[in-house]
Amino acid sequence: MRKATVAIVGRPNVGKSTIFNRLIGERVSIVEDTPGVTRDRIYAEVEWLTTRFNMIDTGGIEVSDEPLLTKIRHQAEIAIDEADVIIFLVNGKDGITAADEEVAKILYKSKKPTVLAVNKIDNFEMRDQIYEFYALGFGEPFPISGTHGLGLGDLLDEVITHFPKLEDVEEDDEVIYFSVIGRPNVGKSSLVNAIVNEERVIVSNIEGTTRDAVDTFIHKDNQDFVIIDTAGIRKRGKVYESTEKYSVLRALRAIDRSDVVLVVLDAETGIREQDKTIAGYAHDAGRAIVIVVNKWDTIDRTETSMQEFEDKIRNQFQFLDYAPIIFLSAKTKKRLQRLIPIIKLVSESHTKRIPTNVLNDVIMDALAMNPTPTVKGKRLKILYTTQVAVKPPTFVVFVNEPELMHFSFKRFLENRIRESFGFTGTPIHIVARKRS
Repeated sequence: MRKATVAIVGRPNVGKSTIFNRLIGERVSIVEDTPGVTRDRIYAEVEWLTTRFNMIDTGGIEVSDEPLLTKIRHQAEIAIDEADVIIFLVNGKDGITAADEEVAKILYKSKKPTVLAVNKIDNFEMRDQIYEFYALGFGEPFPISGTHGLGLGDLLDEVITHFPKLEDVEEDDEVIYFSVIGRPNVGKSSLVNAIVNEERVIVSNIEGTTRDAVDTFIHKDNQDFVIIDTAGIRKRGKVYESTEKYSVLRALRAIDRSDVVLVVLDAETGIREQDKTIAGYAHDAGRAIVIVVNKWDTIDRTETSMQEFEDKIRNQFQFLDYAPIIFLSAKTKKRLQRLIPIIKLVSESHTKRIPTNVLNDVIMDALAMNPTPTVKGKRLKILYTTQVAVKPPTFVVFVNEPELMHFSFKRFLENRIRESFGFTGTPIHIVARKRS
């Protein structure tokens, strides 16, 4: 199920990053009193009144021939195009500026639901400053203060009323949904085309539940699969693919609905920071992951061995140490036949359940070999463990004092569980809980 997407847009220096950080509860965007400091869109998940949605922070829109400002404007326009709802942010202390009016023109053309927020209204006495913003033509302005966190609840209440209906889609639990993500030009579309042409058993192409996406159904090895189209290249064209950061938003949409995510790397250009960013979203979402090294046919084997490249991946993607790696060529289809079995394997891991008695036998054996740690004179006691969820496999460990469960000991337990039960390709969540 995809989540709605909200973009915060406005001219430079109206407080977009401050609002963004307030809403997500972390200091992710750079906050600096200098126009243009937020140069790329930044993404995060927000939850309000049990509704989860993706939020995009954008660089300020400013009309200029200066290359940097033109690029910022282009990035923001892409965010507007992809968002379901726009928060149009203005500065209440400055009044309406010519730049605000330019942003308004862009938003009129987009025809997207837009909620007008007047920032820097830091106290009740300043509320009279919002009325002139009715002239922008977006209805009632919402007074807020990013610095003090005032008015954000009312703003979000309004925003979520404009979300499209996304809850009426049913997906078959017997079908494995997988997506192909990665930065531009790593061969995502080529890989999808290779998989589809290789199988030659397409059931149908139907409109997907997300805008502009087409789900492709295939049947292979007695299993139904759905390939979630992420690139959108057929409609969007080179302008969008040339904007590297844009691929993250495409990936977020696909990850929402995937059981398994194929993270595609380019063997020719090697590992980039953007690869890790995109893969990190799939990991954080708890999806099963396969790392696919594409274009392996172009590599000179005398200079780079498969093991050397794999070592680089393991070093750069330490948070994906559970993910299998496959080297292939979408162009020549070499090793392509290995991909479907790996997808099936990690999907099985993603949905695997371990009986409580078997799980506790493994945990007790592990504790006999490696006793629980002592913190400030108190020893962690593990009473019992049970699996409470799949997709991803989630285990609750009942203990005497949850705060005594250090990250390193959770890692120890995870390693023992993996050694005993596999769980190839899927993250594992371990939660310490005090028995009531």
